[in-house]
Amino acid sequence: MTGAKARAETLPSRDECYRLLREHGCDDEVIRHCEAVSELAVKIAKRCRANVALVEIGGLLHDLGRCKSHTLSHAVEGAKLATQLKLPQGLVRIIERHIGAGITSKEAERLGLPKKDYTPRTLEERIVAHADNLISGSRRTGVEEAVAHLARKGEHEAALKVMRLHEELSHLCGINIDRIL
Repeated sequence: MTGAKARAETLPSRDECYRLLREHGCDDEVIRHCEAVSELAVKIAKRCRANVALVEIGGLLHDLGRCKSHTLSHAVEGAKLATQLKLPQGLVRIIERHIGAGITSKEAERLGLPKKDYTPRTLEERIVAHADNLISGSRRTGVEEAVAHLARKGEHEAALKVMRLHEELSHLCGINIDRIL
């Protein structure tokens, strides 16, 4: 296997992730956030028997699109950039679908995103999305804080989705995600 095809099937290393984030203009605050999400996502992935390598790299690159936008569209921008960089499709989908706990095509249209379903489907996509929900800046929060934040913004459906995702992953892990250290 050569060139782009080989690259498309190989996850970048941690060092390559840091290079990509910096090269494309992500600041230190975004990088610290990505590190915290990746660290929590790996802990969840190990408990759930998910693909730890994909979750680790997905956590590191989930906010790649923050170099272009700090709105919800950062997920779309990040997925476009990851596709241009010929990153694996599983990684592209983590980047694109990590926002909230899933955004339907109807919700996407209301939020000003391209009309598409941004619901995380694979276990690895759900883990990175939820780890992102539980990290504020680079600080770990609990699900109650994450849900309360969404409710204060009037995003009650999103809050319910986050709680359901938390319950689902907690069940798969055999422990409340908030208790994973």
